[in-house]
Amino acid sequence: MGYDLVIFDNDGVLVDSEPLANSILAAYLTELGHPTTSEESLRDYLGAAAPRVRELVLERTGERLPDDFEAQLDARTCAAFEQELRPVPGVEEVLGALTAGGIAYCLVSSASHERIRVGHRVAGLDGWFEEEWIFSAQDVGQGKPAPDLYLHAARRMGVEPARCVAVDDSPLGIEAAAAAGTDVYAFTAVLPAGRLPGATGHFGDMKQLTALLGLEAGLGM
Repeated sequence: MGYDLVIFDNDGVLVDSEPLANSILAAYLTELGHPTTSEESLRDYLGAAAPRVRELVLERTGERLPDDFEAQLDARTCAAFEQELRPVPGVEEVLGALTAGGIAYCLVSSASHERIRVGHRVAGLDGWFEEEWIFSAQDVGQGKPAPDLYLHAARRMGVEPARCVAVDDSPLGIEAAAAAGTDVYAFTAVLPAGRLPGATGHFGDMKQLTALLGLEAGLGM
């Protein structure tokens, strides 16, 4: 079955940001009195929007994070992105193949619009995405693992969820995409396939994605 829309997650799929973003989150949580390693951040918060981090910390410790937690985390992450960020190897070739084939694509992210745009500018991906192809957890009531963000993107792009395919690298994202009724391929650059259940398929190198999506045969045809 072909697809009419490819919905990319952003962090870890388009921009190689997960290790950096999670090290910043871990350091900030530790500073706030909740000791966290980068590995624990990846395990517990990969793919989560800042409000979900707030909810999980409250649930686990009974303590509330500061009112400006989201704004401070965003500022720290954007500042770090300005210094060091690159596209995921091979992703520009995938975007080029989609463009050449006339296949629509967009992105969904738990991050803010500002953080997405900063990351794309520094990584050199800003020319690949029109503003109306970018969807943030800021745009919906609930972030991943709720299906809202994927459903919102499909609706705004004018494609039924069943005709979409998602590309994500986190358990929360895979759960969200599956709940939205889309197929989803899990990118295993950060987490192994065993920690990404429920996906339609798994791949570890972005160069494999064109074949998985059937681009050579004419996606959506």
